[in-house]
Amino acid sequence: MTTWVRPVVHALRQLPAGDRLRISVMLSPCPHAMGKEAEVVRSYAEVDRVQGSEHFWHFLLWGKTAEPWPWHAQGVVLFLGGDQFFALAIAKRLGYRSVVYAEWDARWPRWIDAFGVMNEQVRQALPQAYQAKAAVVGDLMVDVDATDSPVDPSAKPLIGLLPGSKATKLSQGVPLEVAIAVELHKTHPQCQFVLFLAPTVDLSQLRSYGQVKTNPLVSSMGNIEVEVVEKEGQEPYLLTTTGLKIDICRQFPALTELKKLTFALTTVGANTAQLGALGIPMVILLPTQHTEALKHLDGLPGLIARIPWVGPQSTRLINYLIAKKKRLFAWPNLWAGREIVPELLGDLTPAGVASQLTPWLEHPEQLAQIRQQLQQVRGKSGAAIAMAELVMQQITVQQEQGGTNLTK
Repeated sequence: MTTWVRPVVHALRQLPAGDRLRISVMLSPCPHAMGKEAEVVRSYAEVDRVQGSEHFWHFLLWGKTAEPWPWHAQGVVLFLGGDQFFALAIAKRLGYRSVVYAEWDARWPRWIDAFGVMNEQVRQALPQAYQAKAAVVGDLMVDVDATDSPVDPSAKPLIGLLPGSKATKLSQGVPLEVAIAVELHKTHPQCQFVLFLAPTVDLSQLRSYGQVKTNPLVSSMGNIEVEVVEKEGQEPYLLTTTGLKIDICRQFPALTELKKLTFALTTVGANTAQLGALGIPMVILLPTQHTEALKHLDGLPGLIARIPWVGPQSTRLINYLIAKKKRLFAWPNLWAGREIVPELLGDLTPAGVASQLTPWLEHPEQLAQIRQQLQQVRGKSGAAIAMAELVMQQITVQQEQGGTNLTK
């Protein structure tokens, strides 16, 4: 929603005819969903109407939306995540043209009208007869505000905590990252900390992930509890049992605040793409000591972790599979094909992670090198506007075929 849909709908509105479009977002079921995607999309001013994933199958089977949406005679179905077949099926049902953003694979080329692909390799993987349907647009993951904003070397180190947006990530991410912050503050008291709260998480939920009585993982992830302090006229903040104050950033997207960071602690996901695009050094935390915390992983490791009867015994197998494959998880590392930012995997402890981060605080030139490498691999922005232009091309084709204007 934030790295693909948001920039593209914004780009659509920026086109000369953008104010004449009606933009409808239809969500499909996804095992990795947060559950509040519809709420997030409704906050986008560029979107006219949204339907949640719980109504998707009824529409796909019967063609009826939860609210009786009227449909124009002409339109385009734009795929921005999920199963590409769903976009094809919806386009056929509505009689619309279809445009697919293909990050790794462009599927159903015989029936899809146009593809915007991430790179030339994706285009070349198509059968030659259909390669003309594909245009290389770039990577939407890096199409964020990536203007240079160098950190003031004389400022106090500001470390960001990005624990994620899903329960499986937050239950481990909040206590682990808070405990790491406490360890870093012991040896480097000049450090300041800010936790970036996902828009789908409220303060009461944040508090629950930081207390033993509501999150048993706290006791095994450093055993540092937190309380959310709310005072009239002040922004809320976290206060640990050790007395460390951690600011809370509720702004979203928080590009301006992110750019101030010296480095960030985060987990796998879209956060790594945004941080990488902004050139912000980060460390990726992948604690594998709890099966519950592994359920968000992709591929075979995640599937094993989600088997109910396997239980904690699966952690050794998952660790073995990940280590054997030596796969990368963070988006900047995937872009580069090598590890630019460290991915710490295994039985992580706050003190152990903090000791590995100490050189970054004592040798800022190491962070400067990482920033430079991130800037080299993040690619150029422009994928969102290129996708928007593909949509408008298909609208033009349909208008020429049908002779009707596509107006709001």
